[in-house]
Amino acid sequence: MTSVVRAGHLAPYFKATSSVVSNGLKPVTSVHVPSDKVIVHPQRKTSTVQSLHGSLPIQGLKASVNGRGPSQVRFAHTDIAIPDFSAYRRKETTDPTSKNAESSDGRQSFTYLIAGAGGVAGAYAAKSVVTQFVSSMAAAADVLALAKIEIKLSDIPEGKSVTFKWRGKPLFIRHRTESEIATEKAVSIDQLRDPEADEQRTQQPKWLVVIGVCTHLGCVPVANAGDFGGYYCPCHGSHYDASGRIRKGPAPLNLEVPPHTFAEEGILVVG
Repeated sequence: MTSVVRAGHLAPYFKATSSVVSNGLKPVTSVHVPSDKVIVHPQRKTSTVQSLHGSLPIQGLKASVNGRGPSQVRFAHTDIAIPDFSAYRRKETTDPTSKNAESSDGRQSFTYLIAGAGGVAGAYAAKSVVTQFVSSMAAAADVLALAKIEIKLSDIPEGKSVTFKWRGKPLFIRHRTESEIATEKAVSIDQLRDPEADEQRTQQPKWLVVIGVCTHLGCVPVANAGDFGGYYCPCHGSHYDASGRIRKGPAPLNLEVPPHTFAEEGILVVG
């Protein structure tokens, strides 16, 4: 006695008996087929074996033959429970015959709104991260405090130049006399290698603030010296006037004027 069952991996669950008993879902029909016409189909591979096994009506079902030939057991596809995703669908698209289901404008607007809000939130988060990262590389408060220097101008006599140290460089502060101011203002700009008027280099005419580094090779000039009564670099012979402008020698540019302000009467802040 041979039993051929169309149930794939369910064959071990069926035993040869004298009747076919259903589990109440649908009646199962036993069809007698001659042995020479029986076709055995190879088992199909599926990724949902476990889910199908749990939904097929195999409990209490037995198939058998009564001696008149092989038998086949077939299951209808309606015996398998189909998942219901209605709870996840929008109300306006539940009915496929409704006009709302055919229109996607509302769904597109919602999608664009969510995408736009996500983009704004992402940009704000990226900006915060970049700001925090850049701020972490900024100078500390103690370093910034050393970046400025306050000088009491009353300690510098008229006609003298005093040297201070600022950011590791020599800083020249000159208290100019009226004759020096008049002389520098009378200089024609056309005669200068690096043309700058005296008014452009000073905030108050009697105070000249320059960095004491020669623009030729970085030497330190000597104050109140040279052919023009300003500064003289003995290394290569560059002469600067009382406004810090190059007048003679190999230096290409005037002495640098650092940022400075007169915070209070008699107090100079450099930096």
